[in-house]
Amino acid sequence: MTERTDITMIPPQALRVGPMPRTLVTEAAWQQLAQDLAHGDELMLLSLWAGGHAVHMALLETATQKVGIASIEGLSEGFPSVGKLHAPAQRLERAASDLFGLVPQGAMDDRPWLDHGRWDVTHPLGAAKPGSQPVPYPFLPVIGESLHQVPVGPVHAGIIEPGHFRFTAQGETVVRLEERLGYVHKGIDHLMQGATLTRGAELAGRTSGDSTVAYAWAFAQAAEAALDAEAPERALWLRALMAELERLANHIGDIGAICNDAAFAMMLAQCSVLRERVLRTADACFGHRFMRDRILPGGVGADLDGAGEAALRALLVEIRGRFPSLVNLYDNTASLQDRTVGTGLLGTALAVRFGAGGYVGRASGRDFDTRRDLPYAPYDRLAFTVPTRTDGDVDARVWIRIDEVEQSLSLIAQILDALPDGPIHAPLPSVGAPREGLGLVEGFRGDVLVWLALDGEGRIMRCHLRDPSWFQWPLLEAVIENNIIADFPLCNKSFNCSYSGHDL
Repeated sequence: MTERTDITMIPPQALRVGPMPRTLVTEAAWQQLAQDLAHGDELMLLSLWAGGHAVHMALLETATQKVGIASIEGLSEGFPSVGKLHAPAQRLERAASDLFGLVPQGAMDDRPWLDHGRWDVTHPLGAAKPGSQPVPYPFLPVIGESLHQVPVGPVHAGIIEPGHFRFTAQGETVVRLEERLGYVHKGIDHLMQGATLTRGAELAGRTSGDSTVAYAWAFAQAAEAALDAEAPERALWLRALMAELERLANHIGDIGAICNDAAFAMMLAQCSVLRERVLRTADACFGHRFMRDRILPGGVGADLDGAGEAALRALLVEIRGRFPSLVNLYDNTASLQDRTVGTGLLGTALAVRFGAGGYVGRASGRDFDTRRDLPYAPYDRLAFTVPTRTDGDVDARVWIRIDEVEQSLSLIAQILDALPDGPIHAPLPSVGAPREGLGLVEGFRGDVLVWLALDGEGRIMRCHLRDPSWFQWPLLEAVIENNIIADFPLCNKSFNCSYSGHDL
């Protein structure tokens, strides 16, 4: 591969060390990058976002794992659409248009995305207009014989977040699914503006509640890179410990929930017991079940004592003793396998094109993990493998989770054995001048990205948070095609995309 000269690309080992440079490009160069994304696999879109009168695009060179950011500044109305050539950018562009009024010119889809027509543009946080009603969303038209539509949501039969799914079916077979999201938009982008780093860390950790550790860590990485600061060694290892506990709890819970959607409630009950054990142990160790607000710029806010270490080692023994029998139960229940094997197929090419992270991508042959490919401490000193499969169905996504549970158990043991002594937090240096930093962390769903811009007083000018679900939600529409409507809960739960993380 030839060296990319149009934008500055940072190698993995220097990615989180010091401020993140951006390259100002012309509209022609921006369009060339869009063509590079569309016509090859050498460049991958990490995110696209707007702010003020500028639009930015984070990119990954797949051969070198170098990361760069391209920007167009001085915009008044819009920017050349990337999504018209590269579909993964379409919803990010629509969100940029909703949030900052910069319209992607020539876009294939210019419908509002996060904006449901209720925002008061005169309100500083875009609050809903009193007494306003949502504007009807223009779903794609239904054309063809013997077709009917089935609307599902946004309110669902369960304690889950809201989202609308519009099925077009022929009999029971789904020929198209169209999603409508944005129901849990919280205005995080605007809440971040002018906030302190302390408040910013709190907001980041509340972007998606089940990934609070991953978001807080990515935000801390971005802040520390912007300030050219380092967290103490012990703090880095404690962050990894929290991240693996978060991954462990979510994967075990997901395995049970997927089986429950196939009417195999016993797996849900058994997995829920183990998940609860993980959460209670996290609470005993760090003072919060989800470890919220425990990762801070400069380090962590809670240490691990001897009792906490003993509780963690006991947890490892318990899960290693009980989890294998649950795996055998899943693998040897014919009625369950009948529902998961061959259902919701996602091909490798589509997973790679969308940069699908986490178990969604790895179950379809996309071999990528930020902990390994864009390494950060202490994972660069830990031994682990990244499980992959090529079947791309619900069963494969379950097995990736099973394999990652085993890897997380191993990583937790390694961290406890090698946990260094020392302080857990270091004071941050003064800013003095505007700075920017980038954070990338492997959450349980995939890579979480945070880009942070600080002013000279250390307050946040702009913070962009990108959940892995941005690139997974569109793929859910693809995998349900030619499946029956009754299999949608299985497909949906096997993806387990975040509504809150996506809706911002």
